[in-house]
Amino acid sequence: MAIVVTLDEMLHLRRMTLTELSTRVGITLANLSILKTGKARGLRFQTLAAICAALDCQPGDILRYDPAIADLDGESSNADSSNPKGA
Repeated sequence: MAIVVTLDEMLHLRRMTLTELSTRVGITLANLSILKTGKARGLRFQTLAAICAALDCQPGDILRYDPAIADLDGESSNADSSNPKGA
Protein backbone atom coordinates (compact mmCIF):
# COMPACT_ATOMS: atom_id res chain seq x y z
CA MET A 1 0.00 0.00 0.00
CA ALA A 2 1.24 3.47 -0.81
CA ILE A 3 0.48 4.77 2.69
CA VAL A 4 3.51 4.53 4.97
CA VAL A 5 2.97 4.51 8.74
CA THR A 6 5.72 6.30 10.65
CA LEU A 7 4.21 5.73 14.10
CA ASP A 8 7.42 4.09 15.32
CA GLU A 9 9.44 7.23 14.60
CA MET A 10 6.92 9.45 16.40
CA LEU A 11 6.90 7.13 19.41
CA HIS A 12 10.69 7.36 19.51
CA LEU A 13 10.63 11.16 19.28
CA ARG A 14 8.10 11.34 22.12
CA ARG A 15 10.00 8.74 24.16
CA MET A 16 6.83 6.70 24.48
CA THR A 17 6.33 2.96 24.25
CA LEU A 18 3.62 1.29 22.23
CA THR A 19 2.23 -0.05 25.51
CA GLU A 20 1.98 3.46 26.95
CA LEU A 21 0.28 4.72 23.79
CA SER A 22 -2.14 1.80 23.95
CA THR A 23 -3.10 2.74 27.51
CA ARG A 24 -3.50 6.45 26.71
CA VAL A 25 -5.56 5.88 23.57
CA GLY A 26 -7.60 2.88 24.72
CA ILE A 27 -6.66 0.69 21.77
CA THR A 28 -5.34 -2.83 22.18
CA LEU A 29 -1.62 -3.34 21.90
CA ALA A 30 -2.25 -5.89 19.14
CA ASN A 31 -4.18 -3.37 17.00
CA LEU A 32 -1.56 -0.66 17.50
CA SER A 33 1.13 -3.15 16.56
CA ILE A 34 -0.71 -3.97 13.33
CA LEU A 35 -0.90 -0.26 12.56
CA LYS A 36 2.75 0.36 13.47
CA THR A 37 4.00 -2.40 11.19
CA GLY A 38 1.97 -1.07 8.26
CA LYS A 39 -0.27 -4.16 8.06
CA ALA A 40 -3.49 -2.30 8.86
CA ARG A 41 -5.95 -2.04 5.98
CA GLY A 42 -7.80 0.92 7.43
CA LEU A 43 -7.86 3.46 10.23
CA ARG A 44 -10.82 5.29 11.72
CA PHE A 45 -10.53 9.05 12.02
CA GLN A 46 -11.51 8.75 15.68
CA THR A 47 -8.55 6.42 16.27
CA LEU A 48 -6.21 8.67 14.30
CA ALA A 49 -7.38 11.69 16.31
CA ALA A 50 -6.81 9.86 19.61
CA ILE A 51 -3.30 8.82 18.56
CA CYS A 52 -2.48 12.36 17.44
CA ALA A 53 -3.78 13.79 20.74
CA ALA A 54 -1.70 11.32 22.77
CA LEU A 55 1.44 12.01 20.73
CA ASP A 56 0.77 15.75 20.33
CA CYS A 57 1.21 15.53 16.57
CA GLN A 58 -0.61 15.91 13.27
CA PRO A 59 -1.85 13.00 11.09
CA GLY A 60 0.90 13.81 8.58
CA ASP A 61 3.48 13.14 11.28
CA ILE A 62 2.49 9.47 11.40
CA LEU A 63 1.15 8.84 7.88
CA ARG A 64 2.59 9.66 4.48
CA TYR A 65 1.93 8.77 0.86
CA ASP A 66 4.71 7.17 -1.17
CA PRO A 67 3.71 6.54 -4.80
CA ALA A 68 6.83 4.41 -5.39
CA ILE A 69 5.46 1.81 -3.00
CA ALA A 70 2.17 1.66 -4.89
CA ASP A 71 4.09 0.68 -8.03
CA LEU A 72 5.98 -2.05 -6.17
CA ASP A 73 2.76 -3.51 -4.75
CA GLY A 74 1.23 -3.66 -8.21
CA GLU A 75 -1.41 -1.15 -7.17
CA SER A 76 -2.86 1.32 -9.56
CA SER A 77 -3.81 4.91 -8.88
CA ASN A 78 -6.95 4.25 -10.96
CA ALA A 79 -10.12 2.53 -9.84
CA ASP A 80 -10.07 -0.98 -8.38
CA SER A 81 -8.84 -3.33 -11.10
CA SER A 82 -11.37 -5.99 -10.05
CA ASN A 83 -14.15 -3.64 -11.13
CA PRO A 84 -13.56 -2.43 -14.69
CA LYS A 85 -16.13 0.36 -14.39
CA GLY A 86 -14.48 1.71 -11.23
CA ALA A 87 -17.77 1.74 -9.32
